[in-house]
Amino acid sequence: MVALVLGLVVVAGIIQIFISSKTTYQTQSTAAQIQEDARFVLSKLIQEIRMAGMYGCLKLDATPASGAISAPSNLTYPILWDAAKAQLTLVTADVGNSGTSPTWTIVTDCQTSAQLYAGAMTPANAGQQFAIPLRQLIYTLSGTQLMVKDGLTGTAQLLADNVSAFSVSFGMTGSPMSYSTVLTNASSSSVRSVRISLTLNDPMGRVGPQTYNAVAALRNRF
Repeated sequence: MVALVLGLVVVAGIIQIFISSKTTYQTQSTAAQIQEDARFVLSKLIQEIRMAGMYGCLKLDATPASGAISAPSNLTYPILWDAAKAQLTLVTADVGNSGTSPTWTIVTDCQTSAQLYAGAMTPANAGQQFAIPLRQLIYTLSGTQLMVKDGLTGTAQLLADNVSAFSVSFGMTGSPMSYSTVLTNASSSSVRSVRISLTLNDPMGRVGPQTYNAVAALRNRF
C-alpha cells in the first residue's frame, strides 16, 4: 500500500511537470508567433513609409504625352491618416518587380521629361528612360483584422489577425520635433517621421496583449 501511494505521488509529480512544461512551451510559442506577426507588419509599413512621396528626380510634366495622364490628387498627399477609421493611406514607390500591377508608373529620363501613366508602363527608350512604379496602399483596422488594399480598385487582403489597436502619429518639423495624432492636408508637408503602434492579442488568452512600436523617418520630404 505504501509503495502504491508513493508511486501515485511520483506519477502525479511527473504529470504536473509535463503539464507545466507544455503550458510554458505553448506560452512561449504564442508569444513568438505574435512577435513575428508584429515584426512582419511593422517592417512592411516602415519600408513603404520611407518610400512615400518618392516620385523621381523631376516634377511631372505639366502637359501629358500621348497615353500619359495628369497627376491625380492622390499624389499630392502621399500620407493620409483617418483616426476615426484607423485607416492609413500611402502613395509609395514600389519595391521590386513582383506582385500585382502598380497603381501608376512614372517614366522619366531624369533630365528633361517625367510622364505619369495609369497602371504599368515600360519605357519606350530603355537606354535613356526608366520606370518608377507607384502604388497606393490603404491599411485599415476592421474589427480585429488589419487589412491592406492595393491600388484604387483592389480588394482588401488580410495582413494580420487578432489586432486590437492600430494607431499612427506624425513627427512634425520644429525645434524640438513634436508628434501629433492629427494629420491634415495643410500639415502634411511638415511630416518628418511616422510612429506606428500595433497591439496584438492571443485569442486563447495564453499571453496578454502585446504592443509594439516603430518609427520610420521619411526619405522624401513633400
